[in-house]
Amino acid sequence: MRLKVPGGEVAVRRLRHVPGSLADTRAPLVFLHDSLGCTATWRDFPQALAGASGRHALLYDRLGYGGSDPFSRPRTRDYLTHEAQAVLPAVLDAAGMERAVLFGHSDGASIALLAAALCPEQVVGAVAEAGHIFNEDVTRRGVEAAAHAYHTTDIAERLVKYHGDKVPALYRAWTDTWLAEDYRDWTVEPLLSGVVAPLLLIQGRMDEYGSLEQLWRTAAAAQGPVTVQVLARCGHTPHREAREAVLKAATHFLTGLD
Repeated sequence: MRLKVPGGEVAVRRLRHVPGSLADTRAPLVFLHDSLGCTATWRDFPQALAGASGRHALLYDRLGYGGSDPFSRPRTRDYLTHEAQAVLPAVLDAAGMERAVLFGHSDGASIALLAAALCPEQVVGAVAEAGHIFNEDVTRRGVEAAAHAYHTTDIAERLVKYHGDKVPALYRAWTDTWLAEDYRDWTVEPLLSGVVAPLLLIQGRMDEYGSLEQLWRTAAAAQGPVTVQVLARCGHTPHREAREAVLKAATHFLTGLD
């Protein structure tokens, strides 16, 4: 399935419960992938969470990723805000969703937080996993290591099965943006005062792309109820590295929204 958004068309996947179930009365889940991800890289986690929480779900590849159209605009400082304020609402409208609960990972988590702040009438709640609200030294070091890995390992080759010929563009868009000198002071922290929806913030203590300051400062900036979960011996991908803990926490959070 494909939906029209500003700049092109995005590939979409829906997960639905049987008609007439309680899922019809609940705000659906929308999954927002990371900077190298797409709907396929979530593997079966969305099905597991949609099933456990009794909600319909939607996943989509952002422009430039997976099965969606290539990038339609240059990557700029405001790319995450643009995704939250322009693209995500267009996806929801095209999918016929008046409200949604967002589950975002990494860049997707930042988009989820920004959408909760900028589109509060559409966001019932959000799970933000390993999100970024400011650029910090540990983030830059992690991205520098990833940029080096692109030239010294087979990571580009492994990504081709998900993104095809879009891999060089999306990888450069990610690394060049976060390592740019004019991105060193990037932050969206002031915008988070607009967040009133409930949040679940999840981060691994060993996250190689962000310190726990990301989590604490997000919790402090948001105006709505916030639940925080720090996972020991877990890196940047909690839903994969600590799957059962994330499923349990997210299901509990979603039940509370009902």
